[in-house]
Amino acid sequence: MPEPEYVIYTDMDGTLIDHDTYSYEAALPALNLIRKKNIPLVFCTSKTRAELEVYCKELEIYHPLISENGGAIFIPEDYFDFSYDYDKISDHYRVIELGVKYDILERTLKEVCTDIQCEVIGFGDMDVDEVCVDTGLSAKVAALAKRRDYDEAFRVLSPAPKDEELAREIVKRGFNCTRGGRYFHIMGNNDKGRAVDILTALYRRKWPGIRTIGLGDSLNDLPMLKAVDIAILVQKPGGLYDPAIPHPGIIKAGGIGPAGWNRELINILE
Repeated sequence: MPEPEYVIYTDMDGTLIDHDTYSYEAALPALNLIRKKNIPLVFCTSKTRAELEVYCKELEIYHPLISENGGAIFIPEDYFDFSYDYDKISDHYRVIELGVKYDILERTLKEVCTDIQCEVIGFGDMDVDEVCVDTGLSAKVAALAKRRDYDEAFRVLSPAPKDEELAREIVKRGFNCTRGGRYFHIMGNNDKGRAVDILTALYRRKWPGIRTIGLGDSLNDLPMLKAVDIAILVQKPGGLYDPAIPHPGIIKAGGIGPAGWNRELINILE
């Protein structure tokens, strides 16, 4: 494979795929261009590995995955032709684990909520049917979304500013708390940016001149956007940008979700 000019890291919900329909149809022209140019496309998302593998199969993508807000990096076993450190082998992946195990996160969230009298509902509290109703996912995909290893997604049911108090208490206990397009997330000392830094270092061992592009729409994408050479923020439904992302130097895409994703990547790659 010739040396590509870029590696692309992308969020999924509300970025590559539509917030409501979960469709990537509006991004197909750029996806085809990425494939034509042999550019690595790395999903970097709050989704689980099981969810991401569905998209890999549909789009015929054979590149590393960053799941659950940087909880782990899944690298196909024969992807790099040099040795590097990893934590375990799972199926056909070498896995670099950065996150805290799910049962610890779920227990910590419940303890904090009890202590500050905050009501939340997490994926662990919902069955597959309830996840379907809450997300609009099919039963098959909702079941994959519940297969979490390094991140608990939850909604805060108590009125504001209880969400801010909850986030502070989670951080006080040594964990991270962030917000995606639909949910808050509790996780360990990991984020998308840390995972991107590790994987980019491996790419640059193989291709020293490679540049990085990152695309996202929400606060949990900010560490990733800070870690890349070219950062792109797509619009949320309604045409607004996430006000929690003030980072200078970010390109603001002229389009919502996959439409903005498509437009900006074609501008860069062509």
